[in-house]
Amino acid sequence: MSGLYVGIMSGTSLDGIDLVLVRFGQSPTVKLQPELLESLLCPFPTELRQQLSQLAQSGPDELELMGLAEQQLAIAYANAVKQLLAKAKVAPEQISAIGCHGQTIRHRPYAQFPFTYQIGDMFRLAAETQIRVIADFRRKDMAYGGQGAPLVPAFHKAIFTKPDSYRAILNIGGIANVTLLQPNRPVRGFDTGPGNGLMDNWIQQQGLGLYDKDGEYAASGTIQQDLLAALLSDPYFQLQGPKSTGREYFNELWLEQKLQSRPYAPADVQRTLTRFTAQSIKIALADEAIAELFICGGGAYNQVLVSDLQQLFPAVQLQQTSSLGVKADDVEAMAFAWLAFAYDNQIPGNIPEVTGASKAVILGVEFSYN
Repeated sequence: MSGLYVGIMSGTSLDGIDLVLVRFGQSPTVKLQPELLESLLCPFPTELRQQLSQLAQSGPDELELMGLAEQQLAIAYANAVKQLLAKAKVAPEQISAIGCHGQTIRHRPYAQFPFTYQIGDMFRLAAETQIRVIADFRRKDMAYGGQGAPLVPAFHKAIFTKPDSYRAILNIGGIANVTLLQPNRPVRGFDTGPGNGLMDNWIQQQGLGLYDKDGEYAASGTIQQDLLAALLSDPYFQLQGPKSTGREYFNELWLEQKLQSRPYAPADVQRTLTRFTAQSIKIALADEAIAELFICGGGAYNQVLVSDLQQLFPAVQLQQTSSLGVKADDVEAMAFAWLAFAYDNQIPGNIPEVTGASKAVILGVEFSYN
């Protein structure tokens, strides 16, 4: 195989489709040093974005809506892949595989019968691009008793580990998750709670755009301590890892219940939500003597959020993952390119200490265009 892989990630923030073109070394026994050749962000078509947002919560005629959205999503993925390859001047036959996360519409790790569901017709994606696709990474981990999330810690371990330093890799997407790379200990990781999701929802409700660029709207408000305390009172923050969550839990309805119709100024709510994300991360890492904290995901560009994190972690060196050679925007998409590479090379893609699975397993299902 060529060693060239495309990674596709569309997360709970619904900000679009992140794609990367990556070259991996041919031998899985050699320390992995992926080479990022090209990257691209393709915004969702407005109608598709609205459908995906609607599917994140229970509603009428979900099955019909899911079927329609799944086909449109596959076509959007395929068009994005074609744009990426055209930008990189690489032909489809040069690509070993596409690693695609799909779009999570339900993640219920605490249900009586735990399940997770990511949509996107992968057969259509393979057919449209004429490239084999590796997808459906989460459910095998769940079959072995895991939560199916987070999966990026295996990739973080492969490329970000430093033998003599306790590092944490913090991904702030719609939901925030952390990977703990502690020397001489198994890798750990879990979802800390909301990342950008609640902030994005709130600013959209105010008609001020899809997200709070650079945290500018939050900067105009004031932290409301009583609201912050109410937000932090959720029992999720007392759980120990392995743990994971999603938009079906931390969503607009959850926030409305916490607001209790109290007349907070909208900018104050935004500022409080920003502090809430930072504070929930601090709670999750309160007992960890980390030396370096590297941030990736869209939250890495929210200056107010980053400032809050630096205030809460005054003794920790805080940087973006770009200082390690991978841009904050590209880490998750690279992780799913790596999971496709791992599938092809029979490398386990989960970490039992992270997900709670009974053993490490090869993740993914192959979707052929032949």
